[in-house]
Amino acid sequence: MRILIVDDEENLVNALYKALKEEGYSVDIAQDGLEGLEYAKMNVYDVIILDIMLPGMDGIKILENLRNEGINTPILMLTAKDATEDKVKGLDTGADDYMTKPFELCELMARIRALLRREAPTKSPILKVADLELNTLTRQVKRGDKEITLTSKEFALLEYMMRNAGRVLTRTQIADHIWDYEFDGFSNIIDVYIRYLRKKIDDDFENKLIHTIRGSGYCLKESK
Repeated sequence: MRILIVDDEENLVNALYKALKEEGYSVDIAQDGLEGLEYAKMNVYDVIILDIMLPGMDGIKILENLRNEGINTPILMLTAKDATEDKVKGLDTGADDYMTKPFELCELMARIRALLRREAPTKSPILKVADLELNTLTRQVKRGDKEITLTSKEFALLEYMMRNAGRVLTRTQIADHIWDYEFDGFSNIIDVYIRYLRKKIDDDFENKLIHTIRGSGYCLKESK
C-alpha cells in the first residue's frame, strides 16, 4: 500500500514516515502544497494524508483540485485547524476523514486501515498491461500463460511501473520510491534491475513492454 504525506512540519513528517514504513507501507513525502498536488496527480496512492496550512497551496485547494479532476484517492486531513467550520469545509470539499493535531499515532493508523478497508471492495488487486498481470494480494506475476518469479525488489519495481503505465519514470523517481534513498547519478542499480525485469518479462515475447526513453528514464507500456 502506498501513502502520500503532504505536510511541512518536519518532525511530524519524519515520525509519520518512520511509523508507516514500520507498518509496511510505501511512503512519499511532499512538504509544499504545489509539490503535493503534483505528486497526487502523477502517481497512484491508496491514501493521502493532507495538512491544510501549507506553503505554495493550502490543503483545501489541493483537495478541491483533485476531486474536480476525478481523483478519488481517500484523503485524511491532518491539521491543527480544529474549529467545527474547518472540519465541515474539509469534509464537504471531499475529504474522507479529518483529524486534528496533536493526535495519537495508534488512532491515525486505525483510521488509515479503515480507509483502506473502505476502498478494498472497489479496487481490483490485479494490475494488467497487455498480457502482463500482477496480483498485488498474492504477489503472483504472469505474462500470458507463463508464471514469472520475481525478487521482492523486482516485484516492487514492476508494480510501480505498472501503476504508472504509459508514464515516463525517471531514475530519480524510481530510486526514491523503491530504494528510499536519494539517487546517485553514478549508481547503475536502476539500470541493473531494469535489465533483470526485461529478461524475465520481455525477452521471450515479441511485444516488448519496458521501453528506455533516452535522456529521461523508463516507461512500461504496450508497443503499438
